[in-house]
Amino acid sequence: MSYDVRVLRSDFPLLRRVVNGHPLTYLDSGATSLTPRTVLEAMDVYYSRHHSNVHRGVYQTAAEATEAYEGARADVARFIGAASPDEVVFTKNATESFNLLARAWGTAHLKEGDVVVLSEMDHHANLVPWFQLRDSHGITLRFLRVNDEYRLDLSNLDELLDGARLLSVTAMSNVLGTVTPIAQLAERAHAAGALLAVDGAQSVAHLPTNVATLGADFLAFSGHKMLGPTGIGVLWAKSEHWAETPPFLGGGGMISDVTLDGFTPASGPARYEAGTPPIAEAVGLGAAVRYLSSIGMDAVAAHELDLTAYALERLAHSFDERVRIIGPSTTLDRGGVISLDVEGVHPHDVSQVLDQHGVCVRPGHHCAKPLMRRFGLAATARASFGPYSIPAEVDTLVDALRDALEMFT
Repeated sequence: MSYDVRVLRSDFPLLRRVVNGHPLTYLDSGATSLTPRTVLEAMDVYYSRHHSNVHRGVYQTAAEATEAYEGARADVARFIGAASPDEVVFTKNATESFNLLARAWGTAHLKEGDVVVLSEMDHHANLVPWFQLRDSHGITLRFLRVNDEYRLDLSNLDELLDGARLLSVTAMSNVLGTVTPIAQLAERAHAAGALLAVDGAQSVAHLPTNVATLGADFLAFSGHKMLGPTGIGVLWAKSEHWAETPPFLGGGGMISDVTLDGFTPASGPARYEAGTPPIAEAVGLGAAVRYLSSIGMDAVAAHELDLTAYALERLAHSFDERVRIIGPSTTLDRGGVISLDVEGVHPHDVSQVLDQHGVCVRPGHHCAKPLMRRFGLAATARASFGPYSIPAEVDTLVDALRDALEMFT
């Protein structure tokens, strides 16, 4: 299965931009993806025809807004293979999803001394909430390390899982591009009596995702990394886990009853969605997953795999050892995230030169400082692909990198 990427690119208005005299070369989809017209139009329809609050009014536009909001939840549930839309809770991003997981499920189920296993590869969003829970509740944290091949070292996994309550790990590194063996991790975690939480922020937009076959208990991801708007994220959990998870935020919308003696929380996703939710953003996310589904996630994955192979080959053969790829050198269990270390040149300087060629890449530590320290780095310049990326943009990146090297030689 494939698609005509040239036709698809016409759906993304930003790709018509000219920056510094050059056509925009957008290679920062790992930070945030571009948004197709269909998503913008869906949000415009909500604001121009259905703009009302949800689950409150009984007038027609309020009913239409609620239908659109809950329809988006159903779209997301179908996209990830959830058993029910009620397993999908909307948040503002994947970071909030992990905070909800740690503060709601974690505080209810973890006590002093209980073990949570994380990894050296993880984004701060899947590290800091657990550090906070360690500091407040005395839980114990253990860490999978990363080997010299830029993959998780699983040699001591059973030892780390001994007595653990939860394994929480990324499905794809936002620095290395490494795809982790989630199904294998799920099997071994469950065999040890632990649950599995997955950071899908980098994987859900680029790889087929079915929670039924993934084996995870929790899955977090963000809308803006998967062609949707900012301000919307998802925490999916199996129904039995939601049934044992108290609400995190309190207020309107998340209650069944309130008296002067206390409150009774609502059932279903509303229990975790206090206050007015991000309605337009949810509608946009629904449109985004429908758009991705129309392309086909197998096709997206195949396209990005071919593009990543081309980029790895071009980068390896265009430069000497001054440009080092921080991540697997082949496409085996790898996604379209390529971090570069240019000898003697700060990643911010590299990125500024690339910007003069209209090339957008991300310099920095990518919210993964422990992983950076593992490889003795403070930062990298990261290129990352989306379903709209093309080989010509890789060529532009290589040419711009060559100019950067000449400038700093």
